[in-house]
Amino acid sequence: MNPASGKILRLGLLAAIALIVLQIVWHGWLAPPRAALLWPGLALAVAPLLPGLWVARESLRRGVLICGIVGLFYFSHGVAELWSGNAPHWLALAEILFTLVIIGASGWDARGYKRAQKSATAAHGSAGSAGA
Repeated sequence: MNPASGKILRLGLLAAIALIVLQIVWHGWLAPPRAALLWPGLALAVAPLLPGLWVARESLRRGVLICGIVGLFYFSHGVAELWSGNAPHWLALAEILFTLVIIGASGWDARGYKRAQKSATAAHGSAGSAGA
């Protein structure tokens, strides 16, 4: 992994952590559900992102990818909340922004990963043809 790719992936991981914090603040403090639904609501809001963070301990690339895939749900939730007008707009916009950072980091890394593979294959191919 090149250093620039590592920085982008760490930014994606930080956005995933920020998304978890946002969910806790949003659903646990600023707009909590009824008292009986507080803990189940928080669990539903936070739990889907935890596997990605767990995997990121071993493989940052795969962890951010998992958070990006799960993040599509949060993106949809943010858009729905933004259009419904029930939640404060800044919370929905922050949710959308964090999700776009996660998905963008994963996509940026994938492009760099493909470029690195292509250049390594080209270098290997030209070295093989030079020896023939």
